Amino acid sequence: MPRILLFAITCLIAEGQSTQSVLVLVNESSATSRAIGDYYVQRRGIPLDNLCRLPMPTREAITRAEYDSKIAQPLGRFLKAHGVAEKILYIVTTYDVPLRIEGGGGETGDGASVDSELAALYMDLHGHPHPLRGPLTNPFFAQRSSAFRHPEFPMYLVTRLAGYDFPDVRAIVDRALVAKNRGKFVIDLKSSDDAEGNNWLRTAAIALPANRVVFDESERVITGQTDVIAYASWGSNDPHRKQRDLGFHWLPGAIVTEYVSTDGRTFQRPPDSWTYGTWGDRRTWFAGAPQSLTADYIHQGATGASGHVDEPWLQFTPRPDYLLPAYYSGRNLAESFWLSIPAVSWQNIVAGDPLCSLGRP
Repeated sequence: MPRILLFAITCLIAEGQSTQSVLVLVNESSATSRAIGDYYVQRRGIPLDNLCRLPMPTREAITRAEYDSKIAQPLGRFLKAHGVAEKILYIVTTYDVPLRIEGGGGETGDGASVDSELAALYMDLHGHPHPLRGPLTNPFFAQRSSAFRHPEFPMYLVTRLAGYDFPDVRAIVDRALVAKNRGKFVIDLKSSDDAEGNNWLRTAAIALPANRVVFDESERVITGQTDVIAYASWGSNDPHRKQRDLGFHWLPGAIVTEYVSTDGRTFQRPPDSWTYGTWGDRRTWFAGAPQSLTADYIHQGATGASGHVDEPWLQFTPRPDYLLPAYYSGRNLAESFWLSIPAVSWQNIVAGDPLCSLGRP
């Protein structure tokens, strides 16, 4: 992205960041969810009227019928009854709000993350029920120079306050409040070839100030970096990546994105002895897969991270060439991630405080 466009974007970042535009969704059946909702509302100054408490299952996986009856329909009624369906731009789900909707797999399947499905709730409430099979085009994708607002972009930007436990989530909120625009953007390719994902990573590096970028396209894995504000890589899909903890020092506000199919599959904590395995050896799996976990980065000190509850296919993962320049320019976390994700009603999740922002460069 040309530098001049990067700086032109900064004039847009003040819009849509009001606490009045955030709705917090709490699972009334979970003490942890209630505690997180209360903490976030108090620390961020979210209006109490924007706190929606619904009794729902505490399982991570639910059926489509449970999603409709326990989450989507009562949340829709709440938004309409309070007259805020248009004013709310961001929905924050909390730990123990179900994570994924069960369904068929593949690119035409009807399974999805709860959060990505909620992103499409705006369309449903405005008389345009969305199709359930396969990914649905994200109307905000690649909108680098547009402020996020309704009705121009008919969706909600959904992020999740979740980690392995309440202290992890409390730390997300606390770090978001003191984020500053400093530190390194660490971009690690798994090889020097022209794979599509590698080219997106290269483009991201070019779009950022050279003195803020640590870039590597060799087979080695970058470890031990200090003052990290963002990290993008192939995660456990890099065959040379073996360790869960890269030994980074993360700055407040740091974000992570990876091309990993199932990194958002659970927020249950694995044993400390567990590490990445292979699809061919089930003994190496945790929570149904051998791959890296979004929650590890939150636990290690990141403030936000993307993930996938099931196979999204590479073309529907967050695009780092959109995400990292947007976040650097001062866009908030929710807008930066969601303008980089091509689809809604799909497998994506974003962990973090939607209002977290580094501020202008």
